[in-house]
Amino acid sequence: MTLTVDDFRAVLSHPVEVLIGVVAQFTIMPIIAWVLTIIFGLPPELAIGVILVGACPGGTASNVISYLARGDVALSVSMTMTTTLLAPIVTPSLTYFLAGAWIDISLTSMMISIAQMVLAPVLLGVAANHFFTGYTTKIQPVLPVISVIAIVLLVGGVVALSAEKLATVGPLMAMIVILHNAFGLLLGYVLARLFHLDSKKSRTIAIEVGMQNSGLAASLAIIYFSPAAAIPGAIFSVWHNVSGSLLANFFVKRETNENNHLTA
Repeated sequence: MTLTVDDFRAVLSHPVEVLIGVVAQFTIMPIIAWVLTIIFGLPPELAIGVILVGACPGGTASNVISYLARGDVALSVSMTMTTTLLAPIVTPSLTYFLAGAWIDISLTSMMISIAQMVLAPVLLGVAANHFFTGYTTKIQPVLPVISVIAIVLLVGGVVALSAEKLATVGPLMAMIVILHNAFGLLLGYVLARLFHLDSKKSRTIAIEVGMQNSGLAASLAIIYFSPAAAIPGAIFSVWHNVSGSLLANFFVKRETNENNHLTA
């Protein structure tokens, strides 16, 4: 409900940066996920969960983290929105391509599920914000609280459904999630710099690439696979907000130090 029609037009104002970011999002994270499953020799149910996290679009929390990091918030919103709109097609396709040997699932069914979970709410939110601006403006302050409650319930549900499995694989999955997230943040930033994007845009792309819609990954895992497959998504949902906040703090401190050095 915070999106407007102008946000869609904003994609056209910096198409090159959005294209770089979207391609990075749907290549870096899925490939890292696949490599990690191979290196650690994960069983199929956990491997699928890690790959689902990698194949998902960017998470909306990245917009807040980009703001805290003094990044390009307009670019962040454009990237999140674009990857979300592409998710019904790209996420199932990447999942099938990278985990096809482990899964037996209808691509069409997963596409419909993702459209119901992410595409429909986005379009309905934009419509509500456009036609009922006065109402949505009043309720926007409580929406973050609702989001937090929803993700806590989701993570709690995953923990409850897979407590026994979590007790044995929790530390390993936590390490894999941290590595997945860290490499995504790092490689996203490096790729942006290789394309000669400025610091603000580079840090934004890094945050967008490293922060996934892991709640979607956990939901898909429970619907199509098993509660254990949702463990990576549940852990990622908690961790990427911690790492994102730490990274934002690092970027701000570095920028402040550089500005102080220039004015000294």
